[in-house]
Amino acid sequence: MKLVFCGTPQFAVPSLEALRRAGHEVALVVSQPDRPVGRKQELTAPPVKLAALAAGIPVTQPEKIRNNAEFRTQLEAIAPDAIIVVAYGRIIPAWMLALPRLGCINLHGSLLPRYRGAAPIQWSVAMGDTVTGNTTMLLEEGLDTGPMLLQQTVPIGPEQTAADLFEMLAEAGAPLLVQTLAGLADGSVRPQPQDHSLATLAPILTREDGRMDFSRTAADLFNRWRGFQPWPGAFTELDGKKLIAHRMAAVDASLFDLPAAEPGLIHVLDHRFFVACAAHSWLELLEVQLEGKKRISAADFLRGTLIPTHARLGAPPQ
Repeated sequence: MKLVFCGTPQFAVPSLEALRRAGHEVALVVSQPDRPVGRKQELTAPPVKLAALAAGIPVTQPEKIRNNAEFRTQLEAIAPDAIIVVAYGRIIPAWMLALPRLGCINLHGSLLPRYRGAAPIQWSVAMGDTVTGNTTMLLEEGLDTGPMLLQQTVPIGPEQTAADLFEMLAEAGAPLLVQTLAGLADGSVRPQPQDHSLATLAPILTREDGRMDFSRTAADLFNRWRGFQPWPGAFTELDGKKLIAHRMAAVDASLFDLPAAEPGLIHVLDHRFFVACAAHSWLELLEVQLEGKKRISAADFLRGTLIPTHARLGAPPQ
């Protein structure tokens, strides 16, 4: 088939490569513009663009697509059989949805209708799910509301982070996309409507999602930390300074004879850094970084920091 591929981050690269290996003609790759990255704010090309250029595929990076006459003319001249959308990061306009004969096909990193939205992988981990997966679907104007084509399930390990899962779902989703195209071509794959009553949302993450709220249980906070890797992570405050928790674990309080305590209370035991959470649960911070300091083990942090009795983590009560 003749395809147009829309994608931006590393998650989309295995899909692009799998479509090429399957013998499809990728006539054009559409990616978001190069963006400043890192402390030096160096202009950096997105991974999909780099993969396309390495394969000799033409690339376009329009800042806007909805009312972009030049971009529309370019796609209409290609007349693709399908437009493939994998983590592109733009809402596909109606004219583009109507252009290809097979429609706009999306690979979405969740088991729809669960986790519609911008951050399905992160929220599936943050909510403590043990299973997730990929869904191929036909895009329509609603947010991830279109009819489903194929699904596959992928287990989530108890220690896995969203960063781990991104890689797994990207690799698993690539052959699913190839299978979807083949099934659409021979009629073996037929669109199935979603049950909208079962829909849940996975909104875009904000920095505040990483703020640790000790009125949650230790298990909840650990899951959120796993889900919000690499960003926004997990952070709190110690004596008015930001404290980032780079590694943590929910612990069995009975193993350490940890008492019931108010959420946020710090308990230091044998150079180990425990903090009380809801429902008499406890979290151990394993690796931390105080504002303006280097990332170090909790044991090293405690050797160089005097923690007063009854000290707490979190913003002081208003």
